[in-house]
Amino acid sequence: MASSSLPPKKKNNNRYTLSTIFLLLLFLSSLFYFSKRALEPKLSLYKDVFSQPPSVFSPRSADTELLDNTLTTPYGDTKVLKTKSETPILSKSDFDDSLDQKVTPISSEFKDTEGLKVFKKTPISDFNDNLVEKSSAPVSSEYEDASNATKKQVVDSERNEEKVVDSDFKVGGQSCDLYKGRWVKDEKHPIYKAGSCPYVDEAFDCQSNGRPDSEYLNWRWKPHGCDLPRFSATDFLKRLKGKRLMLVGDSMNRNQFESLLCLLREGLVNKSKMYEIHGYKITKGRGYYVFKFEDYNCTVEFVRSHFLVREGVRINAQGNSNPTLSIDRIDKSSNRWKKADIVVFNTGHWWTHGKTARGKNYYKEGDHVYPKFDALEAYRRALKTWAKWIDENMSHEKLIIYRGYSSAHFRGGDWDSGGSCNKETEPVSTGSILGNYPLKMKIVEEVIKEMQLPVVLLNVTQLTNFRKDGHPSVYGKVASGGRKVKQDCSHWCLPGVPDAWNELIYATLVLQQQSSVNQQ
Repeated sequence: MASSSLPPKKKNNNRYTLSTIFLLLLFLSSLFYFSKRALEPKLSLYKDVFSQPPSVFSPRSADTELLDNTLTTPYGDTKVLKTKSETPILSKSDFDDSLDQKVTPISSEFKDTEGLKVFKKTPISDFNDNLVEKSSAPVSSEYEDASNATKKQVVDSERNEEKVVDSDFKVGGQSCDLYKGRWVKDEKHPIYKAGSCPYVDEAFDCQSNGRPDSEYLNWRWKPHGCDLPRFSATDFLKRLKGKRLMLVGDSMNRNQFESLLCLLREGLVNKSKMYEIHGYKITKGRGYYVFKFEDYNCTVEFVRSHFLVREGVRINAQGNSNPTLSIDRIDKSSNRWKKADIVVFNTGHWWTHGKTARGKNYYKEGDHVYPKFDALEAYRRALKTWAKWIDENMSHEKLIIYRGYSSAHFRGGDWDSGGSCNKETEPVSTGSILGNYPLKMKIVEEVIKEMQLPVVLLNVTQLTNFRKDGHPSVYGKVASGGRKVKQDCSHWCLPGVPDAWNELIYATLVLQQQSSVNQQ
């Protein structure tokens, strides 16, 4: 009898085949599933790249740090916090004349307050020889009231687009021009006592030289509509930490240099940690000084340059040597300028003296000495030579300041013709001198306005117009036997008017830092 069912052996074969197919399908499904999971991160990466807009931040490079573990410095830039780091000390050899290599400055962010141009935000960088570290000093809270206002346009050279930035400051809702104001009595002035600072040379040490009155010491500059931040030597030094501040110019800048040394000295507990690295004593005969502040690893330096362009000599037909001034060549000390982070330039008073004013067989361009040349035009061309050098050799990381012309107060003559200012004991209160603004200053403004790099104009001209009482007059030397001496009505007694110029530099740093904080 025939059966309709398959033989047992054939049935077993079919079951085996079905099981094998099922297991194979299960294996293929598992393989596909896990392969898909393995591929998902890679697929999502490409998806993110092609579907999202470009990031503001570029891939991390050697000079880009994580945004966490950072600290805002007094200049408004960021610093990566480090542990157990030591600030290396600048050695004496760092200032050797043979070191002419270009130095990349440390971190800085400078924006103009009342100057003609504005510094844009710049990245942090170091000296290429790693001599110093960036400052991580905390921002002082006492200046958080400072804010800024009036808008002006500047070009961001990195992105080649125009930005609107704040150039003037408002305090208490009112616009404040730091250079327009008046002198007010202040019993907290002077900041350092007359005769107490060892860095004032004899020519400016009026009290020690016998000046009988002292009221001239107690004046403070007050802008209309606001007050300057109260000067803090300690805070100023924190802002200079790891930096080189240099004053370049004539004896008026040496006058300011000595003032700054005395002001900063007040912030030191151990004053022996401030010294001239070569052991030099300040005199008018020497043209280069470097003062080191050990606790802050910073220096304040002076480089003499009467004209900012190159002085020289020529041999005339009689075989005699005559001085010349090459108004198209930068001064030979310019290699030193490159190494500073903050530079304060000036030139002016030497352009009114003797051969410079006469302009006969003196001014030179190329190999040509002009038989006669206008001193004012020579001044303009010299400043353009300086401006061109700044644009080509300095960088946005540096703070460049040009201090304006300082007023003299000779009556009855000039410095070499019997002019005097003796027995002046009060500032000028009225008169045409208060509105005096030399043509040289208009030239300075024009030249700076045409520069590519921003320059802060420390425009002290009009505030010095008031201070006929501030000059050494006959007290530039110790009184001796009634001997008649030429009166000095150009330079300033210390303590005195140049202290206000340095207070304005300090205010500029404070307001620039505050501007940076407000814009973030």
